[in-house]
Amino acid sequence: MNIPTNLKYTRDHEWVRVEGETATVGITDYAQSQLGDIVFVDVQTVSETLSQGEVFGAIEAVKTVADAFMPLSGEVTEVNGALESEPQSVNQDPYGKGWLIRIKIARPEELANLLNADTYESLI
Repeated sequence: MNIPTNLKYTRDHEWVRVEGETATVGITDYAQSQLGDIVFVDVQTVSETLSQGEVFGAIEAVKTVADAFMPLSGEVTEVNGALESEPQSVNQDPYGKGWLIRIKIARPEELANLLNADTYESLI
């Protein structure tokens, strides 16, 4: 299982890469493996400000649909448009081309609620 040490994680299997006031968010390698073949990513929350733990979108796989949760409070500033035509990127490269959204972080102190790679690994 691929769990990069430079990222933060949620108990709901999202990962977060923080760069200044911006965070890039996706689902973990473990999450994509549990979902199976991803066929559609639905994010309708661009320009919305959401709280930590709120649903920002859904990930549809062949046999199921899973909600995607905000790892941090903030404004959804960007959605990975490439996923519209290549949703399988989430399966193939969950920490790279398969990222889901970017957010402008509203409450940096919430980073303390996220897990490091070792803690996430023991969770799964």
